[in-house]
Amino acid sequence: MQVQIHSVHFDADQRLLDFIQEKLDKLNTFHDQIMTCEVFLRIEKNDQRENKLCDVKLHAPGVDFFAKRRATSFEASLDEVVEALRRQIRKHRKQRDVAV
Repeated sequence: MQVQIHSVHFDADQRLLDFIQEKLDKLNTFHDQIMTCEVFLRIEKNDQRENKLCDVKLHAPGVDFFAKRRATSFEASLDEVVEALRRQIRKHRKQRDVAV
């Protein structure tokens, strides 16, 4: 899977980039045909503590998955995004298996 990481208006450190890659690689166990993945990391300018925003788009043949979460850290928001994507993938596979 090809992963593109975009950190908007800041530079993400290598530790965060490695963490993202490791988490997203685990999604291949649920859907082995994921081709590309785009990650957008943003820090919102507001007074809230939960201002780290993570958007992830997965592209697979015939279907795209998307999740967006906000948390106090990028690691926490990515954990929530990966869990949401895992649920979407499992739901899609279950629907596909019923249709066949």
